[in-house]
Amino acid sequence: MKLLPFALASLLFATPAFAQKTSDKLPPANPIAYEDQDAAAVLNTVNAALATLESSDTATLRSLLQPEGGVAVAVELPDGSRRFKHLSWDEYIAKLAPDGHRYSEAISNPAVEIDGDIAMVWAAYRVTQDGKLMHCGYDHFDLVRVEGKWKILNITWSQRTQGCPA
Repeated sequence: MKLLPFALASLLFATPAFAQKTSDKLPPANPIAYEDQDAAAVLNTVNAALATLESSDTATLRSLLQPEGGVAVAVELPDGSRRFKHLSWDEYIAKLAPDGHRYSEAISNPAVEIDGDIAMVWAAYRVTQDGKLMHCGYDHFDLVRVEGKWKILNITWSQRTQGCPA
């Protein structure tokens, strides 16, 4: 009889009412147009950072970053293997040096969440080189408000070359 409560509890938690639905990606938290001034300011910072890819304006990019942060990327290679890399801001910016190509990154359906002086943006992205798709994935920006201005603390993204939207 000592096992009866355990058996009943096992059955209870195995029922569909208690089953948790899992998702392979985070859905947009707030997919509507942002009218909130803070959310607009957060997106302005992110969009300004993305614009520096086309212009190779590393001085402007640095002005949008919180020095303690960095970037992390989870790459899915064409053979299905994966690798992870973390870079300081200095290492990341060194990779952005002009190389004769034109780069552009566009995000779509950004989800913005804010709590006080911290914010996050989650969005699908596509990077092109000279107008040709290089890779796609999801961006995750962590921002902090410092002296009234939103600064990017970290950028994390997934990166793949297959299965990208047209």
